[in-house]
Amino acid sequence: MKKFVSVVFSLALAGALLTGCGGSQAPETTAAPNEAAGTEAVKEEKGPSEEGQEAAGETAGALKIAIVSSPSGVDDGSFNEDNYNGILAFIESHPDSTVTPVREETGDTTAAVQAVQDIVADYDVIVCCGFQFAAIGAIATDNPDVKFLLVDSYPSDAEGTEVACDNVYAMTFKEQESGFFAGVAAALETQTGKVAVVNGIAYPSNVNYQYGFESGVNYANAKLGANAEAVEIASYAGTDVTNANVGGNYVGSFADEATGKVVGKALIDEGCDVIFVAAGGSGNGVFTAAKEASGVKVIGCDVDQYDDGVNGADNIILTSGLKVMGMNVEKQLNAISDGTFAGGNVLLGADTDSTGFVKEEGRHQMSEETIKALDEAYGLVKDGTIVPAANFNNIQPDNFPGLN
Repeated sequence: MKKFVSVVFSLALAGALLTGCGGSQAPETTAAPNEAAGTEAVKEEKGPSEEGQEAAGETAGALKIAIVSSPSGVDDGSFNEDNYNGILAFIESHPDSTVTPVREETGDTTAAVQAVQDIVADYDVIVCCGFQFAAIGAIATDNPDVKFLLVDSYPSDAEGTEVACDNVYAMTFKEQESGFFAGVAAALETQTGKVAVVNGIAYPSNVNYQYGFESGVNYANAKLGANAEAVEIASYAGTDVTNANVGGNYVGSFADEATGKVVGKALIDEGCDVIFVAAGGSGNGVFTAAKEASGVKVIGCDVDQYDDGVNGADNIILTSGLKVMGMNVEKQLNAISDGTFAGGNVLLGADTDSTGFVKEEGRHQMSEETIKALDEAYGLVKDGTIVPAANFNNIQPDNFPGLN
């Protein structure tokens, strides 16, 4: 489950702060704008288990954890919530540990880094959800006793150079794989021959979803007998972190349901009857547009969103593209707890069961033929025969390994 700001600009601002590197919903702390100096953390509410935090800190193996998220918060039903659920799963088996959600309310990269700086002295572990937290490398260096889990980016130093830190486990995912499965499903299941993907902001992870989706549509057309068009509306084209126009359909925010609905309705008006939604909280607006239309299906993102698709006696969810973050967050928290933690920058995909799609009975509405095709494609992605296009892998959606 982010507004476009140049990486160079944002990392330069973050560098001015510091030196470089060598579920059920809970109340959230918020990080709000500070008129004089950028941002500061403003604690409106304490996190869950507040009363036990002092005692927990005195218990061997207990961890004080904070999760810092985008404006859509830890109950967004998608990206942030999956990470939060990984923490909750850890706490189930480590009940003396506690978690406090912190919502950075602007989505700005400099504000995101400041939100982490404001709380770093108070926690043993900080989970940072999203590309906007990339510049925490300097904070990690200055706080070697704090462990960081960074999701969707690798840490960078004050000059904006990617680094690896001993106390940061940074996980990125091959979102293009999950997007690919969504594209195949959409192309095989469309009745109108028009499908689309809606994204939040053109951060690398979101562009990966877009390019993967387009790759999947092209693959289904070339290999599986489909005849589908991936529709893009020029006025919603995205600009990635290099200032390149990547096309697609971007809301411009991960927390703007109203605009999400506008984009979704515009695509439905163009004839799209299957829409893959990778837009965080903005995606809820696309869901609403689909529910108000007739014969439109949505493909969920990051997590199984079938429950979000309920529409009276019907359901609009075709399937969901999965990015398995919660499992990996829980795994690293266990490593911190048992003393086996090792920092590093890792790329996770189908080969570690960290990407995929939903095919469990009662949680999708795909045909048996589509599931069979997806299972075969999954095996080819897993063994590297198919390599979908991504933002920075120098592969294009119309020319990738496995297509020709």
